[in-house]
Amino acid sequence: MSENWRKAGWAGAAIGVIAAGAAAGVAVERITVGRGMRRKARLALDATGDYGSLRGTPAACYAEDGTELYYEVDEPPVGPKKRGRLRRKDPAAPTVVFCHGYCLAQDSWHFQRSALRGLVRSVYWDQRSHGRSARGFAQADGERVTIDQLGRDLKTVIDAAAPEGPLVLAGHSMGGMTIMALAEQFPELIRDRVIGVALVGTSSGHLDQVTYGLPAVGMGAVRRILPPVLKALGSQVELVEKGRRATADLFAGMIKMYSFGAPREVDPGVARFAERLIEATPIDVVAEFYPAFQIHDKSAALQRFADIPVTVIAGDRDMVTPAAHSQAIKDALPAAELVVLESAGHLMMLEYPDTVTGLLTDLLARTGAVPAATNVGGHGRSTAGSATSGAPSGTATGN
Repeated sequence: MSENWRKAGWAGAAIGVIAAGAAAGVAVERITVGRGMRRKARLALDATGDYGSLRGTPAACYAEDGTELYYEVDEPPVGPKKRGRLRRKDPAAPTVVFCHGYCLAQDSWHFQRSALRGLVRSVYWDQRSHGRSARGFAQADGERVTIDQLGRDLKTVIDAAAPEGPLVLAGHSMGGMTIMALAEQFPELIRDRVIGVALVGTSSGHLDQVTYGLPAVGMGAVRRILPPVLKALGSQVELVEKGRRATADLFAGMIKMYSFGAPREVDPGVARFAERLIEATPIDVVAEFYPAFQIHDKSAALQRFADIPVTVIAGDRDMVTPAAHSQAIKDALPAAELVVLESAGHLMMLEYPDTVTGLLTDLLARTGAVPAATNVGGHGRSTAGSATSGAPSGTATGN
């Protein structure tokens, strides 16, 4: 197992080579736009956008290793109390628990949160070492991060934030894997309380075969030539973080390339928001988590969702968790709804927020978590076409 972990950890180094693709576009921008002007533009976007500003009732709970896990709860409005005789306590309302992805935070659900506020009880939490949650205590002691551990973290959050009542679980990327790990370890929770699951841009396994847009041959060469890179980066945090700031333009170009399917059509404020989320993740956390994905395999755990409404959402230009991985989930769960969004990348909930929100609302309506006629309206989608019948940029495929 230790050999597998070593190989998986070094596989993350391959991502660095792909920077060359982003550099070409950045070079043109540098020729035409001064560095100072680019910096002012980033600051202006930070100041004017309200992305990530939504806040709920804050709270924290503690994982099995003592790591503080931060979460927020958005409660729906409470209606007036009825006068008269004492009545039995109403059953607990459904709760939607949103799980974010790798190098992100709960704020990555900004548009969905804005749309669903006041409609359904929702919990947003930050995974260990991400967002406002504490750095993983176990990792400080040298223990490797595992997807199973993240599943147990999610169980801790559910016990604290939604100890009773029906649950709908929504996960993007690593968040979807976290939900699978929860199902594998706590099947009784899924059976007794979970009424719906949304898996957005995620995978049940075989991530070690993802090429990130490189030819497979080239990827293999990178893995052989640069095995020590990721470890070196993770051990030189201060130096690497300075380098990230110094190469902010290249970093932004890479984020656009791997986050969005049509980066030129994305609202600049949204692109900058994604950049801020990702750059907030320290490089040692990036290095710490990456090996877990390379040995991630929760294909068998998907059967825990066989009798539950499941919506699977993929982007046809996602180079991080390609659409084929969502198709594999659909193959394992024939009753699930699969929607592949055209011209969408990995951060589809930011790139096409109306579409993703609409699909989530449809799932909530099917489970009874919100009324069937609920209309959440439009919320800050990208400029790449209109969202009609769940189809960004003209069309989406579903089955």
